[in-house]
Amino acid sequence: MAESFVLHGAVIYSRDLKNIAAFPSAWVVCDGGISKGVFETLPDEYRDLPQTDFGNKLIMPGLTDLHVHAPQYPCRGNGMDLELLDWLDQYIFPEESKYKDLSYAKKAYSLFAEEMRKGPTTRACVFSTIHPEATSVLMDLLEETGLRTYVGKVNMDRNSPDYYTETTEESAAATRSWLEAVKAAGYSRTRPIITPRFTPTCTRELMCALGELAKEYDIPVQSHLSENLSEISWVKELESDVSCYADSYEKAGIFGEHTPCVMAHCVWSDDEELSLIKKRGVFIAHSPESNINLSSGAAPVRRFLDMGLHVGLASDVSAGSTTSMFSAMRNAVYASKLRWRLMDQSLRPLTFQEVFYLATKGGGAFFGNVGSLEAGYEFDAVVLDDTPFLTSREDETVLHRTERAVYLADQRDVAAKYVAGRRVF
Repeated sequence: MAESFVLHGAVIYSRDLKNIAAFPSAWVVCDGGISKGVFETLPDEYRDLPQTDFGNKLIMPGLTDLHVHAPQYPCRGNGMDLELLDWLDQYIFPEESKYKDLSYAKKAYSLFAEEMRKGPTTRACVFSTIHPEATSVLMDLLEETGLRTYVGKVNMDRNSPDYYTETTEESAAATRSWLEAVKAAGYSRTRPIITPRFTPTCTRELMCALGELAKEYDIPVQSHLSENLSEISWVKELESDVSCYADSYEKAGIFGEHTPCVMAHCVWSDDEELSLIKKRGVFIAHSPESNINLSSGAAPVRRFLDMGLHVGLASDVSAGSTTSMFSAMRNAVYASKLRWRLMDQSLRPLTFQEVFYLATKGGGAFFGNVGSLEAGYEFDAVVLDDTPFLTSREDETVLHRTERAVYLADQRDVAAKYVAGRRVF
C-alpha cells in the first residue's frame, strides 16, 4: 500500500534532458504514493508525517530498465564472442526452452527477481519465454518484489528450433489464455505486455493476431528493431512488401498506433524508420552494452534526442552482462564516445546529465508520470550510500558525487528503495 512520509538527504533529479536539480540537504515528500516535491526547508504542513533521515546519502529517482530478458539471466557473460543470430541459436534458444519445466523456471526466475529487487531498478519491461505457465511464475515472483513491471509471454511461430517454437494458432491462443489468467490473478504491480520476439520469428498472421489482442486488452507492445545488420537483411528477405523493418510491425498494427510500444535497439534505423518511430510515439530502449557485446554497433542516440524521440535505457540481460542500470548509464556514455570518434563526429557524445535523464525520466515516461521527484510524479526513489567513494575535494557537489557513484557503485551500495510510495527494503 502507498504511504505518506518524508525523506531527508542529498537529493538529485532531472528537470529535463539538459538540467539536473541537486540539493546537498533537502526533504522529499511522498503523499499517498505521489511526490509533493523537494524542499530545502520542510513545509509545516508535512512536519507531522513520518520522517526518515538518510543523513548525507544520495536520494535519486528510481531507474527504469526498458528491456530485459528474465530467462536469459543464467547466460550472463556467455557467448559474447558471437553475433546476434549465432548467439541466439547456440546459447539463448537452448536456455529458454528449459522453462517448460516449471521447477527450473521457478529456480531461475527466483534468482532474477531477487537481483532486480536489490538493485537500483524500480520499473522494468521484461521478456519471458513462449511458455505461459512459466511466464505466470515470473509474474508472481516479480509481484512479490514490489517493483512495477510489464512482463510478456514471448511469441515465435517461424525460424525457431523444433524444440522451441509454436504454431501460429498455438501462439495466439496461448497468449489469450495467459492474458485471461493474468486478469484472474489480480496483480497490483505486474502487468502484461504483448511480446512478439522479433519479425524473423513471427509471421505476419501471428503479428496481426497479437495486434488485435493488444487492442482488445488495451495493453502495450514490446519487441526488437534494427539491432543487427544480418537481422535487417533477413527481414528484407522474409517481408518483401515492407519499406523498412519497422513497417513489418506497422502493417500488423502493433507499432504504437493503438497501444504504447517500446522497441529495443534501433542501432541501424534509417530516416524512414525514425520518422515512423516519431509519428507513432514509439519508445526506444537503448541497450549499449548489448549492442557492443553482440557486434551490433553503437546506436545514434544523439540523433534520437535531437529528433525529440522517446528514449530510455536498458540492461538487455543477457546480451548485457548485468541488470544494473548504473552499468547501462556508464555504457551509454562509452558507446556514444566510440561512435563519435570512430563513425560520425557530427553527433557529439552523451553527457552524464543526459544519461541520468534517460535512466529516470526518459524511460520512466513509458510507465506514465514516473522518473522524477518533482511534484505530481509517482514516488519511486533510490537511496544510495556513496560513502566508499567520497573524496577529499572541498568543492565536491551532489552532481559530482552522483556521477562518481554511478561509475563505481553496484547493488550493494543501494541503501533503500521505494516504488510508488512503498518501501521495498
